[in-house]
Amino acid sequence: MGVDTLREEQAISRAIDHLVQVYAGTHSAEHVRAVMEAAHKRFDGFPIRDFVPILVERIAHGELAAQAPADEVADIEVPEPADDIPDSPEIHSPENDRPSPQPSALIRSKGFLSLVAAAVVVTAAAVVVVVNVSQDDPPPPPPLTIVRGVIGSEKKAFFEDPRVQQALAGQGVKVEVESAGSRQIATSINLDKYDFAFPSSAPAGESIQRARHINTKYTPFSSPMAIATFQPIVDVLAKAGVVKKGTVPTFSVDRYLGLVTSGTKWAQLSRNSAYPVDKNVLVSTTDPRTSNSAAMFLATASYVANGNAVVHGATAEKSVLPLMTQLFTSQGYTDNTSEGPFNEYLTVGMGPTPMVWIYEAQYVDAAARGRLKPGMVLMYPSPTVLSQHTLVPLTPSGDRIGRLLSTDPELQGLAAEHGLRSGDAARFAKVAADHNVPAPKDLIDVVDIPSYDTLEHLLDGVAKSYG
Repeated sequence: MGVDTLREEQAISRAIDHLVQVYAGTHSAEHVRAVMEAAHKRFDGFPIRDFVPILVERIAHGELAAQAPADEVADIEVPEPADDIPDSPEIHSPENDRPSPQPSALIRSKGFLSLVAAAVVVTAAAVVVVVNVSQDDPPPPPPLTIVRGVIGSEKKAFFEDPRVQQALAGQGVKVEVESAGSRQIATSINLDKYDFAFPSSAPAGESIQRARHINTKYTPFSSPMAIATFQPIVDVLAKAGVVKKGTVPTFSVDRYLGLVTSGTKWAQLSRNSAYPVDKNVLVSTTDPRTSNSAAMFLATASYVANGNAVVHGATAEKSVLPLMTQLFTSQGYTDNTSEGPFNEYLTVGMGPTPMVWIYEAQYVDAAARGRLKPGMVLMYPSPTVLSQHTLVPLTPSGDRIGRLLSTDPELQGLAAEHGLRSGDAARFAKVAADHNVPAPKDLIDVVDIPSYDTLEHLLDGVAKSYG
């Protein structure tokens, strides 16, 4: 407790003792104290404290007098200011020295508290402007703890959101992030300078845990994989039996693999006047050597190619690898992160990228930020996989971020506003509905991804084909 605060509390205590004596015949000591404490609380937050005890005592006196029997009010004197409240001779005037009027009429008026509040403001202004009484500035808040992380690029907008930064600042931390491909985070980035790693899948998180012998992990967000496309493409693929229309269009991975295997080109699809181009029917992905979203595409496609079963063992890996390689190498150049192809989808249109493999969260976030254009459509592959965004803490500060993202209601709600499925399912559903994104509440056709080792074997096999 500071010196000024101590003096104020002592003055309030003496005023209570004085009023207890004044109203000994009408009010109990407990009641007098309660009235004084309530009056004192009304001045919480006022920067100028010198005159607070005087005003508190006068308010309390007025209320107590109003509660006393009418024939006893005239016998009660208005208490004088406590001796140790400093007077400022510079603001004294003959008007200041006049005797205080009896308060009974003023107390009973509804404007009494307004007048008191005005008096405080005027007095504060006089002290600051006329008398220039020096006041100590409030101590600055303690500096925020800087926490550094490397994240999958699809979470960049979340961490850059001023509301997220403010919520974290309220917890005493400032998070600084750099983005990279999730597989890149797990395999080639030096993590020594970071407090946490936050790739977009459980396998990438498991890789980091293994390499650094860390048992702890957090999965505060998840996002199913989806396909961003355009209404004319939906119409063409529906005629080809690849897409099933509905409130939520679904994309048959099995029929798509049949088109890839046969080398079918867009121009060869029947009744295709919307996109009659002479290139293969392919879903655009990221680079499987660096990006988690490409690994999730491989997990989905390998499941279907393996007879609708999770790939396991050398024989199954060898069987599906040629088709998995074709899916990626036929695309030509692929970006390192999911941010690249999705931004091209948003800005360039259907010409170069008629179908883009993305996280559902990217599409919902773009809708919430008004970046979608008419004719853009979100499809869900059948089956799909769920990408579990996995935070691996590398330091105690990183562990704190993992706990906050997993448990703090405000941060969970903000994640939902960025399209990430979090613990606040209702908030996510509302965001999607408000922006006309037909995101299903419950995902049914979701399959498991291969084990970490199997997925790595498949990804390494695809990588070798790049030369």
